[in-house]
Amino acid sequence: MDKVLLQQLVLDRLADDLRHTEQAARVAHETATHEENIAENKYDTLGLEASYLATGQARRAEAIRQAMTQWRSFRPRAFEPGQDIQIGALVCLVDANDQQQLLFLGPDGGSMKLVSEGHEVQVISGDAPLGRALLGKSEGDEVSLQAGPGRRQWEVLWIH
Repeated sequence: MDKVLLQQLVLDRLADDLRHTEQAARVAHETATHEENIAENKYDTLGLEASYLATGQARRAEAIRQAMTQWRSFRPRAFEPGQDIQIGALVCLVDANDQQQLLFLGPDGGSMKLVSEGHEVQVISGDAPLGRALLGKSEGDEVSLQAGPGRRQWEVLWIH
């Protein structure tokens, strides 16, 4: 599977998210500053609430921009046999029911699912709980993660 293509898919998704977030921030700002939303009493909070929303959307947009910067400078590379999992790895996990899961460990802005070459790939960062559990593991290693009241376990099938 082409990691450069996966990187581009992540950048495309982040760009889409940024467009939507910036549009939402503009709408919230317009609502907050519209003359009809000037508070007439202490219970009239529509303008104030829209202002908080606009601020939150602006912060989210900045976080997406930072993630895009990291993904643009990211250079995925091939992994050699026997090499431990690091950022940039494409990992295949298998659970006790023989269900396989593809993961792409990236620098930031993960937590998205992509479809590439007919396969679903979960993009995660090394800061995500599963990402932290994977870092330093090798093919054949067991990985476990507390998930709610139970534990999930996988085996690292392969690393690319």
